[in-house]
Amino acid sequence: MRYIVALTGGIGSGKSTVANAFAKLGATIVDADIIARRVVEPGSDALQAIRERFGDAMLLPDGTLDRAQLRQRIFCSPPDKAWLNALLHPLIQQETQQEMARASGAYIMWVVPLLIENHLQNRANRVLVVDVDTETQVARTMERDGISRSQINNILAAQVSREQRLASADDIINNNGHPGDITDSVAKLHQRYLGLAASATRQDQSL
Repeated sequence: MRYIVALTGGIGSGKSTVANAFAKLGATIVDADIIARRVVEPGSDALQAIRERFGDAMLLPDGTLDRAQLRQRIFCSPPDKAWLNALLHPLIQQETQQEMARASGAYIMWVVPLLIENHLQNRANRVLVVDVDTETQVARTMERDGISRSQINNILAAQVSREQRLASADDIINNNGHPGDITDSVAKLHQRYLGLAASATRQDQSL
């Protein structure tokens, strides 16, 4: 069984920045957000189902999904959110398992924004939380996505609290500063995960 480290954090915490830093050191990255985009690409059954439920207004001019508009719609409608989750989660899970089966490297860095919210911690050997303060989250998300503070507050309200996320962590990276500040933390954790993965492999082989 492959050694899996689940990387999570709230919106605007810098999960992708941290994942990219691990990738540069040779870690295998399986990113749930990338997979979520792939299952709704133009021509997919999932995108067609979304179009049939919500109409052409959910598509951008190039035929791709308007994720910002869809996000806003489901935050305002719990039934729509439940429908969308029922549609996408099995597809994302299937793609994730396939990607993990193909993965090489000593361990897998599994990037899952809603790890705690969806109670997926038990599917990983270890949980790494990227932590930032709320004001940093808001500022980064407003700059990145061009959305209002009230929209960000709605997103934050739908996620678990910072305290809940930290309580589930085995390891924590503080990402309040400059992106380059995480380099040492990532390097140390990478070495730790290599050791833990090797130890787990030896235990499996001895059984």
